[in-house]
Amino acid sequence: MSSMELQNTVKEALNALYHHPDDAVRMQADRWLQDFQRTIDAWQVVSDNLLHDATSNLETLIFCSQTLRSKVQRDFEELPSEAFRPLRDSLNVFLAHGERRIWNQRMMREDLIRINVLEKIFETLLKKFHKGPPKVRTQISIAVAALAVHVPAEDWGDGGIVKWLRDEMNCHPEFIPGFLELLMVLPEEVFNYKIAARPERRRQFEKELTSEMEVALNILTACLNINELKEQVSQEMVLEAFASWLRLRHGIPGAALASHPLVLTALSSLNSELLSEASVNVVSELIHYTAAGSSGGTSVHIPLIQVIVPQVMNLKVQLRDSSKDEEDVKAIARLFADMGDSYVELIATGSDESMLIVNALLEVASHPEYDIASMTFNFWHNLQVNLTKRHAYLSFGNEASIEAERNRRLQVFRSSYESLVSLEYHSLVVSSRVQYPEDYKDLSYEDLKDFKQTRYVVVRSASSFFIFILMRPGIYASTTLTESVMLIAVADVLIDAASVLGGEATLKILYMKLVEAVARCGSDERKEWRPAEAALYCIRAISNHVSVVEAEVMPQVMNMLPKLPHQPQLLQTVCLTIGAYSKWLDAAPGGLSIFPSVIDILMSGMSISEDSAAAAALAFRHICDDCRKKLCGSLDGLFHIYHRAVNGEGNFKVPAEDSLHLVEALSMVITELPPDHAKKALEALCLPVVTSLQEVVNQGPEILDKKVAREFTVHIDRFAYIFRYVNHPEAVADAIQRLWPIFKAIFDVRAWDMRTMESLCRACKYAVRTSGRFMGITIGAMLEEIQALYQLHHQPCFLYLSSEVIKIFGSDPSCADYLKNLIEALFSHTICLLKNIQEFTARPDIADDCFLLASRCIRYCPQLFIPSAVFPSLVDCSMIGITVQHREASNSILTFLSDIFDLAKSSPGEQYQSIRDTLIIPRGACITRILIACLTGALPNSRLETVTYALLALTRTYGMKTVEWAKECISLVPLTAVTEVERARFLQAFSNVAAGADINTLTVSMEELSDVCRRNRTVQEIVQGALRPLELNLAPLSS
Repeated sequence: MSSMELQNTVKEALNALYHHPDDAVRMQADRWLQDFQRTIDAWQVVSDNLLHDATSNLETLIFCSQTLRSKVQRDFEELPSEAFRPLRDSLNVFLAHGERRIWNQRMMREDLIRINVLEKIFETLLKKFHKGPPKVRTQISIAVAALAVHVPAEDWGDGGIVKWLRDEMNCHPEFIPGFLELLMVLPEEVFNYKIAARPERRRQFEKELTSEMEVALNILTACLNINELKEQVSQEMVLEAFASWLRLRHGIPGAALASHPLVLTALSSLNSELLSEASVNVVSELIHYTAAGSSGGTSVHIPLIQVIVPQVMNLKVQLRDSSKDEEDVKAIARLFADMGDSYVELIATGSDESMLIVNALLEVASHPEYDIASMTFNFWHNLQVNLTKRHAYLSFGNEASIEAERNRRLQVFRSSYESLVSLEYHSLVVSSRVQYPEDYKDLSYEDLKDFKQTRYVVVRSASSFFIFILMRPGIYASTTLTESVMLIAVADVLIDAASVLGGEATLKILYMKLVEAVARCGSDERKEWRPAEAALYCIRAISNHVSVVEAEVMPQVMNMLPKLPHQPQLLQTVCLTIGAYSKWLDAAPGGLSIFPSVIDILMSGMSISEDSAAAAALAFRHICDDCRKKLCGSLDGLFHIYHRAVNGEGNFKVPAEDSLHLVEALSMVITELPPDHAKKALEALCLPVVTSLQEVVNQGPEILDKKVAREFTVHIDRFAYIFRYVNHPEAVADAIQRLWPIFKAIFDVRAWDMRTMESLCRACKYAVRTSGRFMGITIGAMLEEIQALYQLHHQPCFLYLSSEVIKIFGSDPSCADYLKNLIEALFSHTICLLKNIQEFTARPDIADDCFLLASRCIRYCPQLFIPSAVFPSLVDCSMIGITVQHREASNSILTFLSDIFDLAKSSPGEQYQSIRDTLIIPRGACITRILIACLTGALPNSRLETVTYALLALTRTYGMKTVEWAKECISLVPLTAVTEVERARFLQAFSNVAAGADINTLTVSMEELSDVCRRNRTVQEIVQGALRPLELNLAPLSS
C-alpha cells in the first residue's frame, strides 16, 4: 500500500472510530489503527504526511501525535543507529539557514526516510505546533523527551539535551513556549517505564539530567525574567516545570535553593489573592525534596526548611476563611499535610516549633470536609509510630534514658491526640463521619450491602478494603464509597490515638460521647440513634487497645447496651461491639453475671434482621472462642440457640452462611470438654446437620442428580466447620466413620458437580487433618473412592484432598501401599490430560492441584514418589506446562521444580539425589532454556520472583553445569536484543553464584536481563522466537 493510500486509510479509520454508529465497525477501526501504530510505515505516514496535511482535523492530529510519541517510546530501535547525529547537524543547518541538507548520499533510502521522521519531530515541535493544540504539543514534547532517554548526551552536542535546549531557545525565542513544555516533561520521563530503553541507559539518563539541573533552573529563571516573553510564557508554566525538575530529588544543595529566584517566586505566590496551583506544587515538591534521602535528608536542608515552614505557616488563617475557594483550602491543607509527613521525625521531638505545625495540622483535621481533614491521617499514624516504637529512641543510649525520653514525648503530644479523639475542633466530628448516612434506606441493595460490609472491617490498614472496592467498581460513583472509606480511615485514627494515649484513656473519651448520645435517644428507637451507633463503632475500633482488666468504663458500657433501642442498624453495631470485647468478658471479674444480658442482646439481634443476625452470630463466635472454658457448663443453652439458628426455628433470621459462625462457636466450646463428654456433644452438634442431609440423600439418585449444589453444600459446609474446630481427634474420626455412607452416596451421585465435590472434599480434608491416624479404615475407603472417581470426572479437588492425605499419612509405613497406588494412579491419569500447553491452559486447576500434590509428595513421602515410574514422566509434564499463563498453575509447577532442585535440603530427600540427577542433568539444558524464556517474557513480569528462585535453586545444585546451560541458551538470542556486554554480565552472575557468591548478584542480573528483553514487543518476540520454549517437544528422556 502506498503512503498516500495509507494516509487515506488512517483518516477513514479515524472517522469510523469516532463517528460511525455501528459498534462493530468502531471496534474494527480501533483494531486496525492499533495494528497500524506498530508498523514501520507509521513513522513516515504520521510525521511526513498527516501532521503536515492542512486537511487533518484535530482527531487526526491527536492520533498522529500519540502515534509518534508511542513509536519513539517503544519502537526507537527500528531506526538506524547512525540516525541521530546527522539529524542534529541537519536540524542546526535548517535553523540557521531555513533550508534542509541531505547528508550521506550513500545511505539507503529506507534509512533516510526513517531519519527524516526524527527531523520532523523537531521541526513539528519548533514550527507548526508551538502555538498549536495543547494536546498535540504535549504529545510531541513527550516524544522528544523519550528520544532523549534513548539518545546519549554526547549525540546532542556539548552537554546533552538540556544545554542543547538552552542554545536553541537563545537562537529561536519565538519557539520558547514549546521548548518550555519539553523542558517540563524531560524529568518526568526518567520514571516512565513505557520507554523501551535499556536499564543502563535509563540510569545514565537520570544522571545526565541530574548533572544539568542547575542549567535547567537557569533556563527557567531566565524565562521568568524576560519581559518580552510574559505574554507567551506564564509564571504558571515556569513553576510547573520547576516542580517537575524538583521531583528528581537531587542535584542542588538546600542552601542554594533557599535563595533561588524560582523558590522565592513560588513562596511569594502563596500569598497572592488567587492561589497559584503551580506555586503549591513547587512548595510541595520542595518539602519532599528536603526530606528525600537521595538529596541528603532534612539535616542538610535546614536553611531551605527555615525558608519554607514560616511561609506555609502564614497560610493557617486561610483554613478558616469562608471566602476562600474550597480548592484553595484543599491546596493549603495539602502543604500542611506534606510538612507533617516529611518532617514527622523532627516534629516527634516535641519542640515548641514542631508543636506549631501539630496545631496547624489539628486545624486541618478539624475542617468539616472529609477530603481535607483526612489529609492529616497519615501524619497522625506516622507520628504515633515515632512516639511509640523503640527504634525511634535508640540514639538515647541506655534503657533509662530511652524510657525517660519516650515518656516525655508521649506527655507532650497527649493533648493533641486527646483533641483528635474528643473532636474539640468541632469539624472533626468522628461520630458524624462514621454514622449511617441519613439516606441509608434509599441506597441500592448493593451499595447498602457494601457499606454494611465495611462496618465489619476495623483494620490497621485500608489496603484490604481497597482490594474489596476494586472488586466492586460499580460503586465508585456512589456516596457509599465515601462513607466506607471514612469508616476505615476514622478507625485507623482512633487506633493511632489509642496507641499514644492508651486504650483506657481513649475509651473514657469515647464513653462520654456515648453517654451524651444515649441521653438523646434513650430507649425510643424512633429518636435519633445514629450518634450512639457511631460512638459504639468507635469504641469497637479500639477494642484491641483496651486492657482485659479494665474495670472502670467497660462495665458501664456493658450495662448500657441492654437499654439501647432495638433499632436494626444500632443493634447490629451493639452485637459487633460485644464480640470485639469478648476477651474482656472472659477476664472481667463479673463476667458471668454479664453473660445473660449479653446473650439476650445477641438473641434479639438474631431475631430483628438478617444484618443484625449476622453480626450477632459473629459476636457469638468470638464469645465462645474467648470464653469457651466458662461456657462449658452452659452447653444446653448454647445448643438451644444453635438448633434455632440452624433449623430456622422461631423468628431467628440467621443467613445460612452466617450460621457457620454458630457451628464454629459450639465446636470451640466442645473442644474444652473431656473426651467422653466431647463425643456426646459432637453427636448433638452433628445431629441437625445429619438429619437434614440424610433427608436429601434419601430421595434417591435420580432426584439427587437434579438438585442444585446449594442443597448439599449448605449442610456439608457445616460438617467442614465441625471437623475443623472440634479438636478431639478420636471423636471426629468416629463421626466421619458414621457419616461415610452418606458422604459416599453423594460422591457417587454428584461426582460431576464441581461445587458439591469441592465442599465435600473440604469437609473430608478437615476430618483427615483433625483425626489424623485415628481415621482407621475410613481413610482407605476415602482414597479408593476419589481414586476411582478421578479417572471419570477429573475434579481438581480430588487432587487437593489427596495432598492433605499425603501430608498426614505420607510417612506412615502402614499406608505405603495405599498411597503408592494413589500417587501412581492420580499422576498417570493427570499426565494423560496434560500433554501440551493448550491442555494446561484449558485445565489450569488440574495442573495447579497436580503439582501442589507433587510438591507434597517430595516433602512427605519421597520414598514412595521419587523412585516411582511416574516421577520422570511428571518432570517432563512440568516442563511442558511451565509457561502456562494461569498464575497459580505456573507457580505450582515452578515450585515443584524448585523442590526437586532443593532435594538435598531435607534429610529424607538426600538419599534420592542420584535419582534426581539422573533425571535432571539430561534435561538441564532444556529446563534452563525454558526458565530463561520465562524470565525474558514467556511469563508475565509478576512471575519473576518464582522463576528467579527456580533458576537460583538449579544453579546452587548444579553449579558450573548450569552456567554452561545458560551460556548455550543465551547464545541463541540475537545481539540486536541482548548485547555482548549484557550477556557477559548475566553469565558472570551465574558463575559467581555457582562459586558460592551472594545470590543477590544473580537476582539483580536476572531482573536486568528481564527488563532488557521485555523493553518492547518487538524485542520480546525476537527473544521468544530464538528460545522457542513452546516448541521444545520434550519426549521422555532415558534415565
